[in-house]
Amino acid sequence: MNLKIMKTIFALLCIAMLAGCATQNPTSQNSPQRYCWVTGLKSDKAARYEDLHAHAWPRVNAMIKSCHIQNFSIHEREINGQLYLFAYLEYTGTNFDADMARMAADPETQRWWKETDPCQSPLPDAAAKGKIWSDTKEVYFLK
Repeated sequence: MNLKIMKTIFALLCIAMLAGCATQNPTSQNSPQRYCWVTGLKSDKAARYEDLHAHAWPRVNAMIKSCHIQNFSIHEREINGQLYLFAYLEYTGTNFDADMARMAADPETQRWWKETDPCQSPLPDAAAKGKIWSDTKEVYFLK
């Protein structure tokens, strides 16, 4: 094989390897996993829920961040007279279930949930599983 062909093959291999390195891992810092959930909000508890989040506890926020969560937000919307909450977050860790278990085991987070959970009204699918929040399905994402 002549030198010119070998150099061309080598250059193509290098380009292919670099392109492979540029592919983002869905759990990397560059491409977080996105999660979104929905639940009901009891209208008589909405002011309490909003006040809690207006004065979120620092240790709860620190736990959320330590569990590799960023860009966490909760949105409220009334639909046909019923209030709903939509939660969105980006997860940058490598083991979501383990991080969520660690958060659930945290005493301060448990105390926080004792304040927030009574304000919420789970949808039937979540309630059947003993959960507060229902999963959603992402149908579009613009990067």
